[in-house]
Amino acid sequence: MTRPRFAVPAATTDCHMHIYGPESRYPVAPTNPSPVPFAYDLAAYAALRQRVGMGRTVVVQPTAYGADNACTLDAVAALGEARAVVVVTPETPVAELHRLHALGARGARAFLLKGGLVPWERLHDLAAHVAPLGWHVQLQFDGGEMEQREALIRDLPCPVVIDHIGRFETPVAPDAAPMRALLRLLETGKVWLKASSPYGTSRSGPPDYADVAALARSLIAAAPGRVVWGSNWPHPNAPEPKPDVAALLALLADWVPDEATWRAVLVDNPARLYDF
Repeated sequence: MTRPRFAVPAATTDCHMHIYGPESRYPVAPTNPSPVPFAYDLAAYAALRQRVGMGRTVVVQPTAYGADNACTLDAVAALGEARAVVVVTPETPVAELHRLHALGARGARAFLLKGGLVPWERLHDLAAHVAPLGWHVQLQFDGGEMEQREALIRDLPCPVVIDHIGRFETPVAPDAAPMRALLRLLETGKVWLKASSPYGTSRSGPPDYADVAALARSLIAAAPGRVVWGSNWPHPNAPEPKPDVAALLALLADWVPDEATWRAVLVDNPARLYDF
């Protein structure tokens, strides 16, 4: 197993992963845009968490299940030391939001790509709906739109988490205009970033994903107190062989400047954001 250059703290938090299946218990939503990796179930993840040494998990509702959060919340209950980011809409009853909160939900996912349920035009309504619970909204979109979306994100009435190092589908340099927009958002103090899925947009490829790594280092240096890490297990859109989570954790150790930042990203920042 690849080992990072720093020790993995006991409360290391995987802030972005998904659980699937079995299909007989958790039906796939008609809005689902891609094949569902049913083999990557709760037992498989629990074994991974133990092997890598991660103590806490944030289960993110996958697009496969639409707004039916049952699989995600069952995983939270089974894992212990876990939280959820769920899918809700501005029409979700307040009583249901409180039920989800009691079961561990601390954020609402807005997947602003194919298969998502809340479009940009409804994002402010969603944020206002979940803000009274202290939740954040988690956004996944093409970071090439960052300048175009900057004002809207800045004005949302709750904290915001941006997925996957900005998910710049077209490669950009650390000083490119979309990156500058993301850095400005981080400077507001209300926007967070997930240092996850470098393989998703990298053109330089493994093992170090140098093009995306340069962005990650710049963003972590700018806002070390508002970055969290996620494995993105089971890497649903990555081809076989799937990335190794231990190797991805080791990459994070190369992106952070020191052990204090390593602990902040893995333990302290997630504890604040997800109410551990």
